[in-house]
Amino acid sequence: MKTSTSLTQLALQKFKKNFWGVFSFVFILVCVVVAIFAYALAPDNSQDANQMHLSIHSKAPGFSVQMLTIPSEITSQNSISEFFFGKKNADTEIPISAYKIKDSTLQATLYTSDSSEGLQKEYALHLFSQAQQVKHIPEHYISEKKFLLGTDKYGRDLLSRMLIGIRISLGIGFIAVLISLIIGVSLGAIAGYFGGKVDAAIMWIINVTWSIPTLLLVIAITLALGKGFWQVFIAVGLTMWVEVARVVRGQVMSVKQMQYVTAARALGFNDFRIITKHILPNAMAPVIIISAANFASAILIESGLSFLGIGAQPPMPSWGGIIKDHYAYIVLGKPWLAIVPGLAIMSLVTAFMLIGNALRDALDVKS
Repeated sequence: MKTSTSLTQLALQKFKKNFWGVFSFVFILVCVVVAIFAYALAPDNSQDANQMHLSIHSKAPGFSVQMLTIPSEITSQNSISEFFFGKKNADTEIPISAYKIKDSTLQATLYTSDSSEGLQKEYALHLFSQAQQVKHIPEHYISEKKFLLGTDKYGRDLLSRMLIGIRISLGIGFIAVLISLIIGVSLGAIAGYFGGKVDAAIMWIINVTWSIPTLLLVIAITLALGKGFWQVFIAVGLTMWVEVARVVRGQVMSVKQMQYVTAARALGFNDFRIITKHILPNAMAPVIIISAANFASAILIESGLSFLGIGAQPPMPSWGGIIKDHYAYIVLGKPWLAIVPGLAIMSLVTAFMLIGNALRDALDVKS
């Protein structure tokens, strides 16, 4: 037990010395925190950050406009649901360029992208519950709204969509890796430990699955299960277990020849205990490294599926979906609409690859 602890401490010390590994770990940790508090941090905390303002679509980062808010009917929603899933019934927001008080109504000039004067509309006092008089409406319901990353082609806040989109990327990685570990470790351990016909049968399944292109298999599973959020998670997970199974099989075949495994058999321990208590703990180092790479692969696959339209479905924000909606804007003078989510995907994938490399170096007993 002391040896195991000391080896763990040595691996941790080596990992701490790897600048890019530590940096990637901190970056991923920040992304996880942002994903958890996404709706609390997002300027648009409506469900899926789907508050549209078509009159201010495709605006550059830093764009600001006066926003008239017309409150919606209050519906019962507990704070936990609002924290994790956003407001169900968001207020109506209307971009305006000017306003004035006229008799018992508020007269607002709607915002237009060009220099022409916008349409003028009047709003009665009864629409604004907190205003006792018309002169109080601007104080409570008109504010300056700034879009730090600009707006998308539907006039939605791009920053809010990006923040909530982190949940999709991290969620797909976590669930897919979890599914791949459960299937891969189980089948790999059984094949490596028992050998013979059991090994031959499992290896046949592995080789058949391995021969099918990953993206093609994911698309086939997705189409069979249907389009949707959870279907993509399962589909990606069901295609990533093969590499885990092959590595675990090789490790188990090597470790089961050790003397402590022979001693465990001599003591009468059953096969399940020998595999779970004695073999797998000493064969998991390569699996941890593969899991980091699989996490990155899962994020890329989900982004690709969303780009093809069979991943997370609108209006759910997905980085791949945001690129799909705006890739044509690269040649239309508004490249940030596709570059921002592209950089986000690249940063998160790179972080997982770097942390995988750092773990490989830290867990290498020869170094």
